[in-house]
Amino acid sequence: MKKLFIVFLLTSLSIVGYGQRNNQVDKEKLEAARVAFITNRLSLSPDQAAKFWPLYNEYQEKRNTVMREMRQISKKGEEQITNEQAEELIEKRFKLQENLLLEEKNFTKKIALSLSAIQALKLNEINRDFTRHIYRMNRKQRESKSEENNN
Repeated sequence: MKKLFIVFLLTSLSIVGYGQRNNQVDKEKLEAARVAFITNRLSLSPDQAAKFWPLYNEYQEKRNTVMREMRQISKKGEEQITNEQAEELIEKRFKLQENLLLEEKNFTKKIALSLSAIQALKLNEINRDFTRHIYRMNRKQRESKSEENNN
């Protein structure tokens, strides 16, 4: 597990550096870092990982699709629309949120077959920790680059 964590750190450092140079993040490296981070933090066995990651990736694709749809609704809300149109958009957003919750419930039930309940419970917080970690690394790198430019 320590080897995975070291790989994660090296990968996330290269992601941050790459992102700073190109104003974008290498998605493959980011996903590799996410896999290493989650695998390490959940202490997934090889057997658990083999069962977990296809389910996680499928869930993330569905979640990302719903989140894109919700962003589109928010953008429409910034336009000139009638109250009736706004009410329809609100209802559509609630339906999407209900679908998202249903997807999360189904995903949690599926992963509970190969992970412990504790591991399944920890997953959301570990995902947030990963995102926070990447943001902190980006911020630190920007700050150190800014200090270098000022000297």
